[in-house]
Amino acid sequence: MALPGILLVEDDDAIASGLTRVLDSQGYRVRRLALGRPALAAAGEDIGLVILDLGLPDIDGIDVCRTLRATRPELSILILTARDHELDVVAGLDAGADDYLIKPFRLSELLARVRAHLRRGELAAVAT
Repeated sequence: MALPGILLVEDDDAIASGLTRVLDSQGYRVRRLALGRPALAAAGEDIGLVILDLGLPDIDGIDVCRTLRATRPELSILILTARDHELDVVAGLDAGADDYLIKPFRLSELLARVRAHLRRGELAAVAT
């Protein structure tokens, strides 16, 4: 059985290319986009997790998160951002994110969170 796809929405090429390479090596199908608006259309049924930066050049990641949550309530959303203030974390979670990780991050922790979110999504799919 193929692993669910991951949509990585990150405008920083260094972070995005490194994450894509690591996630690919773990067997995940990764699609990377640098803008938020195209990500809204790319989060189809084959995507199980969105890893979302908040500081995107075309639209704030909070708005992307709200829209994704409204259109795909079952989708796991992990915010990965440099915004580290308590109110930023609260805003991200209140916008519909399932998780919030602050840059710089530990790669092993990110991978564990990815596994947890995708595992939760698989369990929900089996239950329906």
